[in-house]
Amino acid sequence: MEFLAALFGVIGDLTWGWALIPILVVLGVFITLLTGFVQFEFFGRMFRVLSSKSQTGDPNAISAREALLVSVGGRVGGGNIAGVAVAITLGGPGAVFWMWAIALVGMATSLVECSLAQLFKRREPDGLFRGGPARSIVHGLGHRFKWLAVLYALCLIAAFAFGFNAFQGNTVAGAAQESLGIDRLYTGLLLAAIAGFIVFGGIRRIAKAADVIVPIMALAYIVMALVIILMNIGSVPGVIADIVANAFGFEEAVGGGMGAAIAQGLRRGLFSNEAGLGSAPNVAATADVRHPISQGITQSFSVFIDTMLICSCTALVILLGDVYQPGAQGIDGIVLTQQSLASHLGGWTSYFLTFIILLFAFSSIIYNYYLGENALTVMTDSKAVRQVMRLVVIGIVFLGAVAPGATSVFFFSDPMMGILALVNLIAIMMLLPICLRLLHDFRKQLQAGVARPVLNPDDYADLDIDRTAWTGKVT
Repeated sequence: MEFLAALFGVIGDLTWGWALIPILVVLGVFITLLTGFVQFEFFGRMFRVLSSKSQTGDPNAISAREALLVSVGGRVGGGNIAGVAVAITLGGPGAVFWMWAIALVGMATSLVECSLAQLFKRREPDGLFRGGPARSIVHGLGHRFKWLAVLYALCLIAAFAFGFNAFQGNTVAGAAQESLGIDRLYTGLLLAAIAGFIVFGGIRRIAKAADVIVPIMALAYIVMALVIILMNIGSVPGVIADIVANAFGFEEAVGGGMGAAIAQGLRRGLFSNEAGLGSAPNVAATADVRHPISQGITQSFSVFIDTMLICSCTALVILLGDVYQPGAQGIDGIVLTQQSLASHLGGWTSYFLTFIILLFAFSSIIYNYYLGENALTVMTDSKAVRQVMRLVVIGIVFLGAVAPGATSVFFFSDPMMGILALVNLIAIMMLLPICLRLLHDFRKQLQAGVARPVLNPDDYADLDIDRTAWTGKVT
């Protein structure tokens, strides 16, 4: 076990410690420039998805909005509550600015990876779609790269379906025990039962659950933050000024100054919004849309919601209060957020935050499960194996909840996510010309007066795409 821990530690250092974050940042800037700042060009179109239904009229299909909400439910989690607090504690208020910066850049990366997942998606016998980076690799780069797709799939299962689901169960159970005095066993049983009901219903039930849960949890948290912001509206300009001043080293709130702000802001921002990590495209591919770029724009909006809205809410709640003291290391993580809320609105907010964490974690659990299931189908179509995986995931959620130290066995999650992110970035770089081709087609149709561009599969006859996925018919 010590050897494995050391091995995964080295992998983690070589990915997250040395290569991954610089590559994500540089590639994000590169994509932003090559696409002509596409995330700003189509920003207004992003909001259309909030009221969208199935674009091809199939009532059983996963709509763009449902895919968005499943994605938001997965991206939004502990990183938005505890992760932001850690970034501020270790990097000072300036870390918030760099979280914003990486989100704006990451919106372009997310658009590219999710558009590619849409283009290379496959229609299943039940009429639904499957896709993601693994299928983009196989059908976009060729079957000789199948080994790369399998490596990606294995890392996705290990990191998200297993490791992060144990973490989510542990987070909920710990919060419920701390604020409500509920024994971990009961929380674990409840989580496992609800998760089982939803994951055994497949992506349709997951999408329907997210369509209800995600708006409630996001709006509830945002409304509470807005109340606090309005209560302290006179202090908001000063807080924004502090964020900018610390971001560029004009003021130093913590040791390390601007360097600490950049490092913490970029790291926590990337962990939170997942742009470029190769997770969200698996969900993006399920949407029933007319053109791949449409879902790319939608998933770009998901990054905006995660960081620019929800992470910003947490940051302002903390920075507008008096609990956070620059340079102090005594309080961090979720405790800092919890105490900051209480300082503004009273002790009842600890119960409210527990409820929000429950919703955040639960939406992440069903999202993480689907990522694992989708990755599994790249290697086998066996329904029996899929059922076994569902049972294993439910058991892992329960185990993570009941045992405070259970998540220590999932030390491999971050290194595995590092590998799958690198594989995804390699695929993005190799397939980027195809996405630029899609983007040109989308813009050309808009310029011709087409309000809602449609993909014509005949224009991509040279590519290995599933034509039935773009005709609305199963053959």
